[in-house]
Amino acid sequence: MAQIELNGVVQRYGKHTVVDGVDFQLEAGQIACLLGPSGCGKTTLLRCIAGFEDIADGEIRLHGEVVSRAGQRVAPEKRRIGMVFQDYALFPHLSIEENIAFGLGRKAPEDIHLRVRQLLATVGLAGQGDKFPHELSGGQQQRVALARALAPRPELILLDEPFSNLDVGLRERLSVEVREILKREGSTAIMVTHDQHEAFAMADEIGLMYEGRIQQWDVPYNLYHRPANRFVADFIGQGVLVAGIVGIQNSVRMELGTLTSDTPVECNETCAACDNGCKVDVLLRPDDIVHDDLSKVQAEVLHKAFRGADILYTLRLASGTEVLSLVPSHHNHALGEKIGIRLDADHVIAFKKHEECDDPACEIRLEQKAQPVTWQARNSTR
Repeated sequence: MAQIELNGVVQRYGKHTVVDGVDFQLEAGQIACLLGPSGCGKTTLLRCIAGFEDIADGEIRLHGEVVSRAGQRVAPEKRRIGMVFQDYALFPHLSIEENIAFGLGRKAPEDIHLRVRQLLATVGLAGQGDKFPHELSGGQQQRVALARALAPRPELILLDEPFSNLDVGLRERLSVEVREILKREGSTAIMVTHDQHEAFAMADEIGLMYEGRIQQWDVPYNLYHRPANRFVADFIGQGVLVAGIVGIQNSVRMELGTLTSDTPVECNETCAACDNGCKVDVLLRPDDIVHDDLSKVQAEVLHKAFRGADILYTLRLASGTEVLSLVPSHHNHALGEKIGIRLDADHVIAFKKHEECDDPACEIRLEQKAQPVTWQARNSTR
């Protein structure tokens, strides 16, 4: 039986639908993330799961028991849910031990003391229970907030943008640490964030939301390499869509060259095979385009972003199409310089072209050939 299950959940504010028919379920011990841009409905959905808001339609179940449906809502304190807030929400007048023990008031003192000590060690704050919140760093305060949520052993932990107040380096490190803590405790958890790096570091499964709907619920690997539609492809990672034409023997011709698939080329948004001559947009990531001085395909350097070990180049092809390429930083080229590039893609995502190319030269440009690259999309689980 699923730990939590949502079936057709809808939430409205007046006539405005914020959450529009959301379905998903989590098994015990899984960590999920609701990811998406501001205003997509992810925080509202989390509040509905917590019991802070009614829902207009559908139902939410915890351990098979209905806790929310239209006109019926179990109170938040009766749901056995732990909550970690964006601003930590620690009690400033209580010590760290007292903050963690806050939800354990009815237990025997010796049991409380044991559980608090255990959690302090789990979150890496052993020996600091006598301190007060203002004496800790932001990252340490977030660990205390997590320990307090874990203390009563809830059936579900909800985390609302838990790292947004921290600097980037600490955010990335703490997201990995929090995942390890949740896994050690065997907790089921749902996190809300707009940061895909946090989601990738934390979650077993991610639900990418847009306009109140989940566009794709999948493992991080598939969200990046197998996006279900153009929104997912654009939101996750970096990449550009390049015009292509499906050819014979599962090939796709592009200005950069020809890619050949071991399986039929599929148009992702329709999940249908693209026939010979079908015009598509092919998603190319920065690591799909490789710097190669021997390549006949030349591109002009428009922009460059130094990243230490790599440089992210924005390149302009002969047609004017712009692509991205991630190149080792010892290849330091000047703006306006022409460099050789080639395709090195083993994952190709194609979307059926919505509009035909109005440029008569479009077909000619696509006839440019490079050494074919064999690719095969692969599925993966974490």
